[in-house]
Amino acid sequence: MKFVRIDRPEGPRWGVLKGEDVLTLSKAPYEGLEYDGERFPLSQCRLLAPCEPTKIVCVGKNYLEHAREMGDEPPGFPVLFMKGPNTLNRPEGAIHAPDFVGRLDYEGELAVVVKRRAKDIKAKSFSEFVLGYTCLNDVTARDVQQHDGQWTRGKSMDGFCPVGPWVSDEVEPEGLKLTTRLNGKIVQQGNTADFITSVPQLLEFITASMTLEPGDVVATGTPAGIGPMIPGDRVEVAIEGIGVLKNEVI
Repeated sequence: MKFVRIDRPEGPRWGVLKGEDVLTLSKAPYEGLEYDGERFPLSQCRLLAPCEPTKIVCVGKNYLEHAREMGDEPPGFPVLFMKGPNTLNRPEGAIHAPDFVGRLDYEGELAVVVKRRAKDIKAKSFSEFVLGYTCLNDVTARDVQQHDGQWTRGKSMDGFCPVGPWVSDEVEPEGLKLTTRLNGKIVQQGNTADFITSVPQLLEFITASMTLEPGDVVATGTPAGIGPMIPGDRVEVAIEGIGVLKNEVI
């Protein structure tokens, strides 16, 4: 299934994508799959981020070549940082940085959406805790990140985490091709087969330290090829079997 959140006059609604239609749900899919009988054409729906996280846990340098382009070797263990719910952005939502940001970068990633509370889980049982997978852009104020010497401010500005267009449970996290395009030009190409730490291992590592709640997001790291965006640019993160996340920079 592909799970979506759409904007309706009465408020956000969860739904399941069926062909070109959205069949709406009475509650979040991680609370139980319960259709409410309504249907809307996808073409007439304004998509929202398909998650409601209490936190977004991100993994740095999970591809060897990206670690090297950042001037580092792999750290030997997952390096974690957080993005707050304030960073959440929708498909087709505008990406905007404060005026003091000098360099704004894209980072296309596979994201995991959690469906049930997860604490001290084992890698072998990771799938019991996963609602599905989606596309994510870990937007980064690179100059701010470098100036601060740590990642919180440069990664956590408002709207710096577009997610979508939907969450799919129809793929497995191994061997997915990821492509980032800037104004139609391919700028990143990677494959999740090249993860330094796999999704099952990541979830075991993360939940050894913190509890993941339903709706939380784990961003699994970006491949090599990061680079700057400027106002007027259009950035797309495409993952095979899932879809394409599209946003514009203003």
